[in-house]
Amino acid sequence: MDIRLSQCFIAVDDHDRAIAFYRDALGLEVRDDVGFEGMRRVTVGSPSQPDVDIVLEPPVADPNVSPADRRTTAKLMAKGLLRGVIFTTDDCDAAFERIGAAGGEVLQEPMDQPYGVRGCAFRAPAGNLLRFTQPLGGHRPDRT
Repeated sequence: MDIRLSQCFIAVDDHDRAIAFYRDALGLEVRDDVGFEGMRRVTVGSPSQPDVDIVLEPPVADPNVSPADRRTTAKLMAKGLLRGVIFTTDDCDAAFERIGAAGGEVLQEPMDQPYGVRGCAFRAPAGNLLRFTQPLGGHRPDRT
């Protein structure tokens, strides 16, 4: 049996700002941008991985969620406590420079990790953690 990742979801509070960041700073392509039941769903992805999508969705995509739960979710998102994504790159330092120059909020500058990757981290405009890793010495990238 073959199981592969198809989509992952990232909560965003401003789709236009998120598109600008993921497209312009990260170099991802916008694959889909549709409205559905009063919400907006945007799909982005790496040109080198056409079969893997990152869906930028509202923090609470269920129209039946209570106002109190929406406020709680917004607070958690602002703290960066909802979702995050780890990207693999062949040049962590170049990714760091590009994303930093585009205004990405730096959480960790590039550094070698004892588990075999060089990595850096940013906070996306909606507060999500984005980590970028470069395998060192034939090791696989961080899987945590």
